[in-house]
Amino acid sequence: MTNPPKKRLSKILRLLAEKYPTKESVYERLIYLQAGLSLPKGIEHFMSDLHGEYASFFHILNNCSGVIKEKVDYVFGERLSKEQKAEFCTLIYYPKEKIEQMQLARRSTQEWYRQNLAQLLELSKLMSYKYPVSKVRKFIPESYAAVIAELLNTRPEADNAQFVYHQRLLNTIVQIDGAPEFIEAFTVLIKRLAVDRLHIVGDFFDRGDRPDAILNLLMKHPGVDIQWGNHDVLWMGAALGSEVCIAAVVRNSLRYKNTDVLERGYGVSLRALTTFAAGIYPEANPIHAAEKAAAIMMFKLEGQLIKRNPDFQLDDRLLLGKIDFRSAYAHLPGGERRMLRHAYFPTIDSEKPDFDPYRLTAEEQNVMADLKSYFTESPALKRHLDYLYQKGSVYTCFNGNLLFHGCVPVNEDGAFREIIFDGKSYCGKAYLDYADSRARRAYLYRKEADLDFMYFLWCGRLSPLSGREVKTFERTFIEDETTWKEPTDPYFRLIDDEYFCEGLLEEFGLEPKRGHIINGHVPVKVKKGETPVKAKGKAIVIDGGFCQAYHSKTGISGYTLISNSRGLRLLQHQQIADVREALKDNGDIESVSETVELQTHRDTLGDTDEGSAMQEEITDLYNLLLAYQNGILKPGAS
Repeated sequence: MTNPPKKRLSKILRLLAEKYPTKESVYERLIYLQAGLSLPKGIEHFMSDLHGEYASFFHILNNCSGVIKEKVDYVFGERLSKEQKAEFCTLIYYPKEKIEQMQLARRSTQEWYRQNLAQLLELSKLMSYKYPVSKVRKFIPESYAAVIAELLNTRPEADNAQFVYHQRLLNTIVQIDGAPEFIEAFTVLIKRLAVDRLHIVGDFFDRGDRPDAILNLLMKHPGVDIQWGNHDVLWMGAALGSEVCIAAVVRNSLRYKNTDVLERGYGVSLRALTTFAAGIYPEANPIHAAEKAAAIMMFKLEGQLIKRNPDFQLDDRLLLGKIDFRSAYAHLPGGERRMLRHAYFPTIDSEKPDFDPYRLTAEEQNVMADLKSYFTESPALKRHLDYLYQKGSVYTCFNGNLLFHGCVPVNEDGAFREIIFDGKSYCGKAYLDYADSRARRAYLYRKEADLDFMYFLWCGRLSPLSGREVKTFERTFIEDETTWKEPTDPYFRLIDDEYFCEGLLEEFGLEPKRGHIINGHVPVKVKKGETPVKAKGKAIVIDGGFCQAYHSKTGISGYTLISNSRGLRLLQHQQIADVREALKDNGDIESVSETVELQTHRDTLGDTDEGSAMQEEITDLYNLLLAYQNGILKPGAS
């Protein structure tokens, strides 16, 4: 590491001296940091494409993708029966519900509480050994930190005094009726010890009905990062006030019959839309009528967006203007002519002299204004929008791995595709950086051009979050399914090539031989023989179909990729118990584990990004210590 210039060094030292004003305080911090570098690296979990499936995610988050069950098996082995271990795991996953169940069954005796507190303490001790004491303390719920930290530091096996002290602590918790609260606090600690970092590689929204509940859960987790998916940026654009994003969100929610997230989760009323739709489609089912009305508004607004943004290269999607309204045919790109499902477009008057298929009627404008007010004024949606921007980004480089939801646009030969915005060319990492900055500009300034860019990120062929030619018009209006095929970026084919993956890692400044690319976005059709592990393990696609709508396509219930100090393994979830099953039968997640990479050495904290930051701090602290020892700075000086 090169030494900083003298002026900068002096400034760094003076700032450090304010925090560590004595040699003793520098000694203490140096000892802590140097020793910490040798601890095993924390466990990372990667998940993707949750798509609002709250029940599945809730169970996976509570059982830490099966890690807790593995730890319970390891700690208690033959000391507990299979049934006892299953019940103990359920208590960890759902402490409040399990305790209520035991109370109703009159099984929650003082002995039951003592036994489970002792077992939770034993499990917590083993799982805490890889963390420094200061970090473990932060994992404990604050109200219980002093007592639980004391319990973790007792050594009843050491001598009789410690044994008596340990027992008295546990007995007193039970005697004062504090056991239920302390059990819950222990389960929070165990879950935080089980997963040090949680990476969500995109797509919280659409299809499933409770993305809002998933985000509420994540906001309580201490270590999360998010790579935005195309469904996420669509909702983010809607929350920022983009009318075309709002129309698309509403249309999707109606199409997938999950309007609860709008009405109950975010307080968005669809009354104005449904009233309007019932008037123009009186013969249709109310939900279907509202979907059709939202779709037409979306296509109109999309057309306006495409015309004012030629850089998006979406002119092929200007299809409302290619309809022959008399014959009910549409002229598709490439000269194809296809019959429409119907020719009834009550909000498009093709007989007007100033006919413009992309102009909203006055009634449509009123509906959109009503919807926009709900989206932009929802406190719950704003809270989640802020969280997604705080924790999220287009891509993340973390501990040598490259995480992003969709793709890095490339040409057929694998060269990074040059994409032009406002006369300037971008490709590779620079393009993803540009996409990230435009998305953040939309958040900061709410300008139309940047809000339009959010919609481009959702469905643009050149968008790094989409990477495919979306055929929403064809799927909505045309029966012929051959027109539904959506060409994708060559990236999705080249990701199977090891050399290509190594070049991509190098582009992002990562070690090509050690790093991995971790994607979501494209469901892995396991039942058709597809594998999530690509390019000899250099790339891993972890969209395994959490969403119920994808289970028939993938044949499984999702993936969790786990990175620990020994390497990588992939959990393929076959079946996921819900809360009721778990409480009734102590049911759990059924998963198949596949080792992706097994290392001969154990990674330590020193091998991670956090370790690099610690090493820089160590260097600065040694310089401060030298400054104290050589009289450059006086200990205790400000």
